[in-house]
Amino acid sequence: MSDEKQVDAGRRGLLVATCAAGGVAGLAGAGAFVSTFEPSERAKAAGAPVEVDIADLKPGEMKTVEWRGKPVWIVKRTPDMVESLKKTDAQVADPKSERNPDDLTPEYARNEARSIKPEILVAVGICSHLGCSPSTKFQPGAQASLPDDWVGGFLCPCHGSTFDLAGRVYKNKPAPDNLQVPRHMYLSDTKILIGKDQKGEA
Repeated sequence: MSDEKQVDAGRRGLLVATCAAGGVAGLAGAGAFVSTFEPSERAKAAGAPVEVDIADLKPGEMKTVEWRGKPVWIVKRTPDMVESLKKTDAQVADPKSERNPDDLTPEYARNEARSIKPEILVAVGICSHLGCSPSTKFQPGAQASLPDDWVGGFLCPCHGSTFDLAGRVYKNKPAPDNLQVPRHMYLSDTKILIGKDQKGEA
């Protein structure tokens, strides 16, 4: 074999090896690039539905969980609390949850109690005015910053908006809308999935 043919064979081998290495590197780079289109595990966790066990929740108590970085309240209302909603119907700005229903109130919660089960309220604990978190004021009666005929609910400490025990905002308050009811569903009598219902995820 001549020296010229040996050089050509050597070049051909080098060319094949270089192409193969380049192809492997290209595939690895493409894989890394494509993976950037997928949300990170942290992002998935931030938006994932949250399962909540309410077996230990007693009447008149509230449990707070985090979903998508927001506080979500689960209130187990007493029969008196549920009954109080009839008294506040005429005093709240949107008693039937007709404002922005697709954003604020799923169809199954567009009722007086704004819930699937009358005794259980599930609501995002963020005021619709400027994003403060209201305080619980479940005790009825006259109190500071509240009317004398207060029947229980929530008070936003930032600008004084008040909400009844269904998260409905009272008339003539800074908050324009009721508290949001997130999509949710019951997995059992004592387990709620927040962020997902029969129609899919929020």
